[in-house]
Amino acid sequence: MKSFNWASFTRKIAVKAKLADIYDAWANPAEIEKWFLSKANYYDANRHRLNRSENFEKGHTYEWSWFNHDIVENGSIKLANGKDRIQFSFAGSCLVDVKLTQQKEYVIVELSQKNIPTDEDSKENIRLNCDSGWSFYLVNLKSVYEGGLDLRNKVAAHKGMLNG
Repeated sequence: MKSFNWASFTRKIAVKAKLADIYDAWANPAEIEKWFLSKANYYDANRHRLNRSENFEKGHTYEWSWFNHDIVENGSIKLANGKDRIQFSFAGSCLVDVKLTQQKEYVIVELSQKNIPTDEDSKENIRLNCDSGWSFYLVNLKSVYEGGLDLRNKVAAHKGMLNG
C-alpha cells in the first residue's frame, strides 16, 4: 500500500437538485441537520450564534454533533462564496473542500479532505474513518434532497451500524 494516498481523498456524487439548495444544505444549520448532523451551531466572528435560517460566511466557526456519537467537532469556515464553494477545517488540521457544479438538473458535489496527518492513529481514525463517513453522508444528502428519506440511524441502542 505504498502508493495509497493517506493524506487526502476525494468523493463525488450527483444530486438531482438546485445548486442553491445544495449550497444551503452545507451552509445553513437547519438544512445541514436534515442529512448530516444532529445539531449544528454556527457563530460569527464575535461568537454570536447565527439564526437557524442564516448561512455561515468565511471566518465563522461551527460546533457540530452527530446522532449516537459522543464527540463535538469544532472548526472554522475558511471559504464560503455563497454559491458553489465551501472550505472548512475538520478533524484537527484537516481541510475539507466542497465544490458544487450544476450539470443540467443535477448538482455534482465534490468533497475533498486534505492535510490528513500520516501517523498510524490518523491513518485509521481520520483517513479511513472520515472517508467512510463522508461516503455515507454524501449518499444521505442525495437521499434526503431527492426523495426525503433520511438514512441515518438515530436509535441509541443501534450504535455501530453502517448508517451511523
